[in-house]
Amino acid sequence: MKIGKSHFEELRLHGEQTYPHECCGVLLGRIDGEGVKDVRAVVRCGNARTDSPHNRYCIDPRELLSIQRQARESELDILGFYHSHPDHPARWSQTDLAEAYWIGCSYLIISVEQGHATQANSFELAGEADNKRFRDELLSVE
Repeated sequence: MKIGKSHFEELRLHGEQTYPHECCGVLLGRIDGEGVKDVRAVVRCGNARTDSPHNRYCIDPRELLSIQRQARESELDILGFYHSHPDHPARWSQTDLAEAYWIGCSYLIISVEQGHATQANSFELAGEADNKRFRDELLSVE
C-alpha cells in the first residue's frame, strides 16, 4: 500500500490527538494497474467504543455508510481502515483480527507511545470469513 506523506502525517496526528484512546478512520483510494493500493484520501472517524476506547475501536455503521457514499461520489474505493495502539506496538491483536471483516482490505496500525506517534504497519485481511488472517503488507510513504 502506498500513501502520501501528508495523508500519513494526518494519521499520525489523529493518533496523537486522541491519545490515550484509540483513533480510527477509513482509507480511500484506488488500486493501481500493478495491484498496489494507492491511498488518496483519509477520513477520520469517531471511536464509537465507550467500554474501553483506550484499547478498542469501532466505527459507527451509519458513519461508515456515509463514507461509502462519499467514496462512490468521488470515484474512490474503501481500501482499508486505520487505528492507533496507545502505548502498544503497531501489530495486530487477536481482537483486531476477530473484529476485522473486510477481506482484501488493509488495516493500518499506528503505535502512539506517550502521546507521540512512533511506528506504523499495515496488514491485509486475507482468507474467508471463517478462516481469515492478517498478512504483512508493505507500507510505502511517498
